[in-house]
Amino acid sequence: MVHYKLTYFLSRGLADVSRQLFHLAGVDFEDERLNRDQFLERKESFPFKQVPVLTVDGLEIPQSMAIARYLATKFEESALVDAFVDQFKDFYAEIHDYFYTMLGFTQLDGEEQKEKVLIPARNKFLPLLVKFLAKSKSGFLVDSGITFADLIIIDDMTTLINWWPQYAEGYPEILAWRERVMNYPKLKEYIEKRPVTVA
Repeated sequence: MVHYKLTYFLSRGLADVSRQLFHLAGVDFEDERLNRDQFLERKESFPFKQVPVLTVDGLEIPQSMAIARYLATKFEESALVDAFVDQFKDFYAEIHDYFYTMLGFTQLDGEEQKEKVLIPARNKFLPLLVKFLAKSKSGFLVDSGITFADLIIIDDMTTLINWWPQYAEGYPEILAWRERVMNYPKLKEYIEKRPVTVA
C-alpha cells in the first residue's frame, strides 16, 4: 500500500487543496504540520528548501501546484516534472528585472541587475538542479528521460548564457546536462538549423 505524507505548516496556506483532495478521494495520508521552529530545523532537507512537500513511498514532490496536479492525476513523474517547471517559474520571477533589462524593456543597468538579481537567483537555483541530476538515472531531470522541464530550463539558460557566457561557470553538471539536451537526437538538427537569436 502506498504511503503518502504531506508536510506543511500548521496553516491551510498552500497545502490545504492537497489535503482536501486526499479527503475527497478517501485516501489515508500522514498530515505532517510544522511550526516555524520545526520548519527552520528541517529546511535544508527539503528539495527546494520550502514546503509543502508530498512524500510518496520515499519520493519527495515539492511545490504546491505540482502536488495538487499529482494527486489529481496520480502520475508521480508528471508531478515531478511540473515541480521543476514551477520552480523554474519562481526562478524566472526572481530574475525578471534582469531579463527585461537585457531585452531593453527597462532603463535599469544590466550589470547591476546581474549582480543584484541574477547571481543570487542562480546560486539558489542551479544547486537544486545539480542535486536532482545526480539522482536521475537518465542524465536528465527525471528518470524517464528528457521532458519539457529539461527543455524550458535549458532554453532559458541558453538565453542567459548568450547574455553572460559565465552563467553556469562552476557548475560542470549543469553544462554537461545542457549539452545532452542540445545534442538530443530528436532536437539536435532543429537546434542547429533554427534562426540564431539572443533570446
